[in-house]
Amino acid sequence: MRIILASPRGFCAGVNMAIETLKLAIKLFGRPIYVYHEIVHNKHVVERFRAMGAVFVESLLEVPEGAHLLYSAHGVSPEIRRISLERNLKAIDATCPLVIKVHLEAVRYAKHGYTIVLIGHEGHDEVIGTMGEAPEAIVLVESPDDVDRLELTTPKLAYLTQTTLSVDDANRIIARLKQRFPHIVGPPKEDICYATQNRQEAVRVLALEANVALVLGSQNSSNSQRLAELAVESGVAAHLIDGPADIDMRWFQATDTVLITAGASAPETVVEQCVKLLEDHFGATVESHSIREEEVYFPLPKEFRHMAGSRS
Repeated sequence: MRIILASPRGFCAGVNMAIETLKLAIKLFGRPIYVYHEIVHNKHVVERFRAMGAVFVESLLEVPEGAHLLYSAHGVSPEIRRISLERNLKAIDATCPLVIKVHLEAVRYAKHGYTIVLIGHEGHDEVIGTMGEAPEAIVLVESPDDVDRLELTTPKLAYLTQTTLSVDDANRIIARLKQRFPHIVGPPKEDICYATQNRQEAVRVLALEANVALVLGSQNSSNSQRLAELAVESGVAAHLIDGPADIDMRWFQATDTVLITAGASAPETVVEQCVKLLEDHFGATVESHSIREEEVYFPLPKEFRHMAGSRS
């Protein structure tokens, strides 16, 4: 068996920033630290932080007044921020800067009288937060068929996208939007994040050499799901798994070439565990193939730097 380790893979700058923020918050302010939604969409990361004293909540009513509350990497709506203030919560904002960029674009377009078509997945935490910036001005679409059903007559129309979409899917929807609404405008720079694009590019290129793909990531991770879908579109049998416990040896032949990658919220430790399992079972050889270098770094959020400085 031959294993191809795709690179880039795993944690992106936004995930690294959110994880470091939560770790430091627990260290500085003690247990519990409340987190609105999962810090990132990954089972291993969430379970590790639960053991460290993080409490993940779906409603701010679960958070005691005056407690420390961390907003996850996916961002929150203005309404959540308002409720946090009402409850005197000490908010720490770990929203990914690339998600914040989309929020600001939504605010700007709405302020100038645009109807905004948001391309994304209904119910995703990021989409909920973005739509909350201008709920009266945003319409959600998930597919070209959704675009065909739109009945919009506004003279000012703009589109935005969720940051973790399939690049190909988003481009198809954008093309349909431009076909139906030639006057539609988009952001100066595309919204799909660099890490999502790079991981998809690596799968697209390296899947040509493989006949099986393992994508490390949780089922609720949008960017991880897109990687698995992209491998399937390339003609590869793909499996989205949380870790080695999910691997079924019947998926493989001893002569297979196995592509292994990881979504932007999947820890490298689970990648290493899966590689070792296949090495031990099949005597697999491992090759690392890098498609693109990543040197992006996001600093800790302003709110956290201020709170940490005051405490020290």
